[in-house]
Amino acid sequence: MKRSDLLKKLLPGFIPLFVFIAADEIWGTKVGLIVALAVGSAELIYTYIKEKRFDKFVLLDTALLVALGGVSLLLHNDIFFKIKPAVVEAILCVILAISAFTRIDIVGGMSQRYMKGIEINDQVQRKFKQTIKAMFWIFSVHTLLVVYSAFFMSKEAWAFISGGLFYIIFGVYFVYELVHQRRKSMKQVIQHFEDEEWLPVVDEEGKVLGRALRSACHGGERILHPVVHLHVMNHSKHLFLQKRPETKLIQPGKWDTAVGGHIAFGEDVKTALQREAYEEIGLKDFSARPIGSYVFESEVERELVYSFISYDYKGINLHSEEVEEGRFWSKKQIEQNLGKGVFTPNFEMEYQHQLKDKLF
Repeated sequence: MKRSDLLKKLLPGFIPLFVFIAADEIWGTKVGLIVALAVGSAELIYTYIKEKRFDKFVLLDTALLVALGGVSLLLHNDIFFKIKPAVVEAILCVILAISAFTRIDIVGGMSQRYMKGIEINDQVQRKFKQTIKAMFWIFSVHTLLVVYSAFFMSKEAWAFISGGLFYIIFGVYFVYELVHQRRKSMKQVIQHFEDEEWLPVVDEEGKVLGRALRSACHGGERILHPVVHLHVMNHSKHLFLQKRPETKLIQPGKWDTAVGGHIAFGEDVKTALQREAYEEIGLKDFSARPIGSYVFESEVERELVYSFISYDYKGINLHSEEVEEGRFWSKKQIEQNLGKGVFTPNFEMEYQHQLKDKLF
């Protein structure tokens, strides 16, 4: 639940009080009570017609307003009426305190009943608790100010503290929360860009033209960026392939080239090949020869692929979560499964145009 959602449920209950304060200044206490009672009753009827329920907070506020206002008129002492906002807020403070500092979540239970369909996970629950704590302290401070103004300040000062100041406090709080959340979101965005990998932007000859974020290269903008592929073959001319995990966003669960990865910005092809080979299949200190290069395009990206072949297969050691499994495939096994969704489209294209004639 958002902080504003809770306030939308609570603030209507204070409307009869604010109406009374305004009416009292213009027409006096008796007329003020009548007008406040009419407004409170109208709120109750409106809520019942629209939501099929009685708003207990509006009912409580209106009832206390009439009771304490009536006592004030009978005894000709308005102190009973002046402390009425503090009584309402004190009750609310108790409810907020129980919800914020104990395991009994009264406010949470009320909000779930009024705001059906909203899922509250652990993260939302923590934010909700923080909101309740902030509300508790705000209401507590305002309650003390109302009590102090009722006994020691003028009627005009009490009217301002009970009414206008209430909204000013919440206005300041909302502005603070808005600025805080926006700064937090901006910091997360900046952190995301700082942490994200930069890739070189190249032409079809491999000349570096600039750089772009990995997400931009994979975002459907067809920004040409370089990658390395390493094919590993044993002495029986069987090709080692890796299986992509089911958790991958692109081509999950399919068999692919033994090694494939991006060349980082500022990194040369040889360094990228050595790094990717170790990261994906644990292969290091190997020799490799180039097969060629080509441009591969899919729905989400455009790559300049540098392909290599190595026969140093004995050093393979699968240790990365990026590879689900790996094994050697014969030419016959590969060709029996082409076009059946077993391999990635990139591997199938590379096999047909490069590997089939050059390696087998």
